Amino acid sequence: MIEVGQRLPEVLGIDQDGKEWKISDFKGKKLVLYIYPKDSTPGCTNEACNLRDNYERFISQGYSVLGCSTQDAKSHHKFIEKYQLPFPLLCDTDLKLVQELGVYGEKKMAGRTYMGVFRTTFITDTEGVVTRIIGPKEIKVKDHANQIL
Repeated sequence: MIEVGQRLPEVLGIDQDGKEWKISDFKGKKLVLYIYPKDSTPGCTNEACNLRDNYERFISQGYSVLGCSTQDAKSHHKFIEKYQLPFPLLCDTDLKLVQELGVYGEKKMAGRTYMGVFRTTFITDTEGVVTRIIGPKEIKVKDHANQIL
């Protein structure tokens, strides 16, 4: 798992439009990389819309915002269009980034065990070094922007 003080991986992934994103693309800007379980689910929608509604605050404070889940480009396009999300969403369909970050593993819900993504946000400095990690149990999806800022 990536920890505070470590640099995010250079290659972050491909977004909904096929663009490859690298940590070096954000040099000189702080980055909010938020990992979420699934497009268009209640918690993930609340989180994305909270970040959307505060997007100008992020920009004015020198942050870029990048989302990531394991859904494909088609799913991300629908999610972005439906909720007018102003930031790109990485399509980590091969689980490469979520595994590298250490946010994919066994989950339990309603007496059922399955593999899934742990909602986690990584915040970096202007060099791509993680300065803060907000873990799954800490994230308040309806107030996540204030938690970050």
